[in-house]
Amino acid sequence: MANVTFSGPTLDKNITVYAVAGDNGTLLAVAKANNIAIPFQCQDGECGSCLIKVTHLGQNAPKAIHLTDKEKLTLSVNGKLTKDLLAKTEVEDMPPPYRLACQYIVRDEDILVEFSGEAGVEIDLRR
Repeated sequence: MANVTFSGPTLDKNITVYAVAGDNGTLLAVAKANNIAIPFQCQDGECGSCLIKVTHLGQNAPKAIHLTDKEKLTLSVNGKLTKDLLAKTEVEDMPPPYRLACQYIVRDEDILVEFSGEAGVEIDLRR
């Protein structure tokens, strides 16, 4: 089990939930299941609206989870992933601080997830 603490302007206070590590559900799915309003649009790693900052909590080293190609591009375009940071991520298996909630798979580690945005920004494009 992983403790995931969400922090953002749509929340009155930080909310910590339990997530099953490695269930292949994204962090966005965990947020939705717990009624936490992380802004999102495409849910496919292309728009960047679900940008989050992930801070690893605890004594253990962070567990790297590979960036998808879409996530690399979107984070780079948004100025959150420099060439140096990408190299460190790929060569040293160190996860970058910024990710996309729709691409991030929860691992067996406690994390703080910070997001911005306004309540009610979620748009379900499946309609």
